[in-house]
Amino acid sequence: KQQSPITNLKVFTSNRMEILADQLAEILRAPLGSPLDGEIIVVQSRGMERWLSMQLADRHGICANIIFPFPNTFVAGIMQRVFPHAPESQAFDPEIMSWRIMKYLPVLMARPGFESLRNYLGKVEGDLKRFQLSERIAGLFDQYLLYRPEMILKWDQGQDHHWQAVLWRELVRNHDNEHRAALGKALLEFLRNQDAPVRDFPERVCVFGISTLPVFHLQVFAALSRFMQVNLFLMNPCREYWGDISSDWEMDRLIQKTPAWSVRVEDLHLEKGNSLLASMGTLGREFFDLINTFDCDDIPCFEDCGDRTLLSCIQSDILNLRERPLEPDGRKIISADDDSIQIHTCHSPMREVEVLYDRLLDMFDGDTDLKPGDVLVMTPDIESYAPFIQAVFDVPEGEGIRIPFSIADRSARAEGRIIETFLAIMGIAESRFSALEVLTVLESPAVRNRFDLSGPDLERIRTWVAETRVRWGIDSSARKEMGLPEFSENTWQAGMERLLLGYAMPGDREGLFRGILPFDNMEGSDTVVLGKFLAFLLPLFSCAEKLARTRTISEWSDLLENLLDTFFLPDDDMAVEDSILRRKIRGLSEEENLSGMHERLSVAVIRHYLEERLERAGFGFGFMTGGVTFCAMLPMRSIPFRVICLIGMNGDSYPRQPNPLGFDLMAKAPKKGDRSRRTDDRYLFLEALLSAREKLHISYVGQSVRDNTSLPPSVLVSELMDYIEKGFEHPEKKILDHVVIRHRLQPFNPGYFRPGGRLFSYSRQYFDAAGCLVRPGFSPTSFISEGIREPGEEWQRVDVADLCRFFTNPAKFLLKRRLGLYLDEPAFRVEEKEPFRVAGLDRYSLGMELVEKKLAGTNIRDLFPSKKA
Repeated sequence: KQQSPITNLKVFTSNRMEILADQLAEILRAPLGSPLDGEIIVVQSRGMERWLSMQLADRHGICANIIFPFPNTFVAGIMQRVFPHAPESQAFDPEIMSWRIMKYLPVLMARPGFESLRNYLGKVEGDLKRFQLSERIAGLFDQYLLYRPEMILKWDQGQDHHWQAVLWRELVRNHDNEHRAALGKALLEFLRNQDAPVRDFPERVCVFGISTLPVFHLQVFAALSRFMQVNLFLMNPCREYWGDISSDWEMDRLIQKTPAWSVRVEDLHLEKGNSLLASMGTLGREFFDLINTFDCDDIPCFEDCGDRTLLSCIQSDILNLRERPLEPDGRKIISADDDSIQIHTCHSPMREVEVLYDRLLDMFDGDTDLKPGDVLVMTPDIESYAPFIQAVFDVPEGEGIRIPFSIADRSARAEGRIIETFLAIMGIAESRFSALEVLTVLESPAVRNRFDLSGPDLERIRTWVAETRVRWGIDSSARKEMGLPEFSENTWQAGMERLLLGYAMPGDREGLFRGILPFDNMEGSDTVVLGKFLAFLLPLFSCAEKLARTRTISEWSDLLENLLDTFFLPDDDMAVEDSILRRKIRGLSEEENLSGMHERLSVAVIRHYLEERLERAGFGFGFMTGGVTFCAMLPMRSIPFRVICLIGMNGDSYPRQPNPLGFDLMAKAPKKGDRSRRTDDRYLFLEALLSAREKLHISYVGQSVRDNTSLPPSVLVSELMDYIEKGFEHPEKKILDHVVIRHRLQPFNPGYFRPGGRLFSYSRQYFDAAGCLVRPGFSPTSFISEGIREPGEEWQRVDVADLCRFFTNPAKFLLKRRLGLYLDEPAFRVEEKEPFRVAGLDRYSLGMELVEKKLAGTNIRDLFPSKKA
């Protein structure tokens, strides 16, 4: 172990987070030396901060004057106190490194050793791919600084000539000893060699609920324990030593690597312990192995939850490192009505959420003490499930039972109403300026506010665009720049000229003025709306020209903020989103100064930069607000709830597959304590299993919506099902027939409303629909009751257009072309493609008009200019 002369490092371990909160609250009862000093509690997520604040408030009556830094922030603060005059360099922040690497790559690319990067970039024109590569390298270097500091320090000394080492030395030039690895080494040497107290050090620091830490952070906390109280409160799934257990996969790999002649398998002393812990607990096992290398006081605070339910039995097995069955043919018999663990297989994400809604209503109905705030719902992909959650849980008043809920962890881009539109404007310079793209921008509430357009105004504009046949392109010259013929038909310029001329002079549908056909459906009251529409269009056209040029980063910052002021007027509900977007835009100028990147860049690079940052940014609310909390499955979220639900646990969704870079040196030589997405996900599932106090609800898309074939769940769900099947027994049926519930395709299936069944629904609407299906004498009529007649001769030859329509939407093609059934469509549908032929109703109307003109003696060739216009 790493010895220190005096240690104040205490490690509290428990399988229950509430017990750790009790221990922390007890320690905090002892006041600090100064009443003005704030307590420091290091956490890894804002969700843990919120939960812990509420727990301390319950125990102390108040939670105040407590600082909750993340580990990196805390360690950076210690560095600043130890080295107050050290330069506060941000040159090695990932965002700044991205720009710096992008700046150096063109110079370094010609050197020997950079062939792989030259081949990757190839002859691609533009700067976007170079920036994307720079981002990936910067992220990798950031990981090296934290998990491979010794390698970085060797690179500093010129010991390696790999292209990454050469690039790193270029980054370090003029920034010697300013990066985390060098400062970290200096910090540890200072703390280990310093005997006198350090001024301004905190008196006490607590680390709470963190599942894993890099070795460097553990070394810092151990060294700090010579000068202050350091208390680690860690959730440990098992009270026994479990550092030497192995999963089946690890055992097989070790046996395959061991020559049969060298040692017997029995002599390897391979232990599985508990199979769930061995398979899912790799992250925690390695972390506690690292903890055990330090000199610390271990204070165990475990509590066995007993074997009252299936869930508590499994939690107790993990705690005591037991594997079931405990005796041959000795599977434990659970209660017949035990529903502590249920696994629901559904046909779609929508059905998953509908099933969850009914299950929660049933729980609340059966337990009046259970509150919405006692329920946590997690999913691997919160963005995909958010629309379904809102559709099912956001019940209109009077139409069903409303369960209070909130959705956390959504990105600002996905949840907001300004960001996506702003990015669309940034991308419009590279677009064709289609009618749909432009009108989609105009539909944004903040854009409509800026140009004072109401809902009816927008419908009027849509009608104009459709009737003037605007399709795409600003004008003929814009089309010429795209390498296309220089014609103005169906452009925005042609459409606007028709609208303006229609106001200036009456249209007679045939008379042209300088080749322009006046729009004949323009009224005097439309003038104001037309003026507002033009006030939007003209800056948008000008914007496209500005965005097409290359600019420096700071110039882009100024231009983008100007565009934000030009096109958006956010109301109070959009203020937070507007603030986030402006902060990211203004940060561009600062990053240019810090990186020294003054190259002129295209809008594609800046747009990608904002997309990535805004995808990671969030509004920071929605977690534990008193209702059911929906959130993403993120590491370090082992917060206990009475009911924990995991939805979207599909075989191809979880655990998420790692996608390491081909030149990731950590992936090529992994070490204990390294982070892996797959390992994180496995441990997160284990933490969710252990954090559910009463019920664990799991669902996945396990049946195909097309043909009802079975689809596999997540491998972690399969392992849990295998463990249950092997170790437990139901008194009346197969255990998995009790635990796993297969749902029907439709929520109005009569099976949900039969008394005594396991399927149920609280929906009155679906009850009425199901009643129709089982009503005596009810005989549903088939949509197609008899075979369709064989196609006629005209179907012997099918053109490409019909073939495309069929494969695009077979059902629509069948209804329209074979059955003659035309469903109502919007009166004015915005088209993006210019018409190459007159078809449908337009063809019929034009034919009738030409016949009438011909009969009246008019030369129909004279009508061509007006009809073309």
